[in-house]
Amino acid sequence: MKAASLVLSLIALFVPMTPVRSGAQAVEWRDDLVDHMTGAWKLEGQVMGRDAHHEVQAEWVLNHQFLRIHEKTDAGAPAPEHRYEATWFLGYDPVSERYVLHLLDVFGARFSETIGYGMRDGNAIRFVFEYPDGPFHTTYRWSPEKDTWQWLMEQKNKDGKWTNFADLKLTRLSR
Repeated sequence: MKAASLVLSLIALFVPMTPVRSGAQAVEWRDDLVDHMTGAWKLEGQVMGRDAHHEVQAEWVLNHQFLRIHEKTDAGAPAPEHRYEATWFLGYDPVSERYVLHLLDVFGARFSETIGYGMRDGNAIRFVFEYPDGPFHTTYRWSPEKDTWQWLMEQKNKDGKWTNFADLKLTRLSR
């Protein structure tokens, strides 16, 4: 019995205390398009037909596995503008060869349970979210000549037609 206790004690000393996953730790994710989104941005445009004035900060986090995009209504936005805040986590799954986009925002967990999956097409990544109330598309499009981004969000209306939910332009403040 003492021998078994000694063996178990030795095993406990050498077994990692963190969960083990198959394969080695992921190497830093590098993406020549997504990297252009890092830095501070002014976001302006329309959301559901209303003006939006937000500030956006994007930085690599979690061992360079995700680009964290923090978006919130600019402090100088007009008083009647709806206040909004969100954190997006943009990553890439090399196994399924697609981008993933997690959204956490002021509307709570209901809409955060759906992950967007995206494919790159040149300087754009188009994400598809399959929300409980219907599909939703978000396209991030970078304009290299202007160093700006367009975020176009579309949803299906009750008649099954795609309509703009938001059309936003990001202009760089700093990197």
